[in-house]
Amino acid sequence: MLVLTGMERQMTADFKDALSAEMPDLEIAVGPVEDRPERVEFMLSWAPRADEVARYPNLRFICSGGAGVDGILRVPNLPPDLPIVRLVDEILTQRMTHYVVHAVLHHYRQTNHYEGAQLRAHWAPLDPRAIETSRVGILGLGALGSDAAEKLLALEFSVAGWTRRPKTVPGVTCHHGPDGLRALLAGSDILVCLLPLTAETLGLVDAKLLDRLPRGAYLINPARGGLVDDAAVLAALDSGQLSGAALDVFNEEPLPPDHPYWSHPGVAITPHMASRTHVGSAVPQLAENVRRARAGQPLINQVDRAAGY
Repeated sequence: MLVLTGMERQMTADFKDALSAEMPDLEIAVGPVEDRPERVEFMLSWAPRADEVARYPNLRFICSGGAGVDGILRVPNLPPDLPIVRLVDEILTQRMTHYVVHAVLHHYRQTNHYEGAQLRAHWAPLDPRAIETSRVGILGLGALGSDAAEKLLALEFSVAGWTRRPKTVPGVTCHHGPDGLRALLAGSDILVCLLPLTAETLGLVDAKLLDRLPRGAYLINPARGGLVDDAAVLAALDSGQLSGAALDVFNEEPLPPDHPYWSHPGVAITPHMASRTHVGSAVPQLAENVRRARAGQPLINQVDRAAGY
């Protein structure tokens, strides 16, 4: 049996229908499963409850409902040898890249200024920004970061990236480690966050990091809200250290109506929509892992739990 839990109602229904069509012999339930929980072999979830994971003694793996696995790894007392797998989805990657490229171009072409001018019926042309002064730095060069970098390079932006360990991406100036992070920040007029949320990256974008950016830099975060210290971002916006921010993810979601981001003139908000899992392309991966687990074969897209991704 495969149990679906810890996801939005509509996505749960979509996954159930698609999985039933892909694997008609697989019993699928919407959790929690009370009757004979030992039947549950597989779980698909964004953020399962600790008591629910513990309820199923015969779990073979938990699959994340998307690319990130922080909602699963936060579960207390997660069995240490329980495999965690994630979805590596070309459509999810494509959608994320579209969001990043749009946000970069929106800032680069000063669209926020023109939107405001239109509301005032004010004809106010600005000198175009030089692309040489719009250097893009990407935190994280995994599947999402590497694809975004490739598309921005095609638009002739200067692109650098940072990872914990050395990595090479053609055309991208690649940095790693603490010294590399400092170098990336110093050369980033636009900073894009595409890191996974781990113990090491929690609150990474704080006052110290923001101060290392060139004055007037622009922040884009479609990854995880937990990467960002909200108070530090607001202070940087108010001081002019940041000229603006495009934020799709937040420490609390939905973003509370009284949060300062809503009314801040330098912030562009979207409701965690940059890239959502495409069920049609995700289900074959999940089905393949069910087959592999039952055959005793290595799983695809298995997470390194020590690294957090």
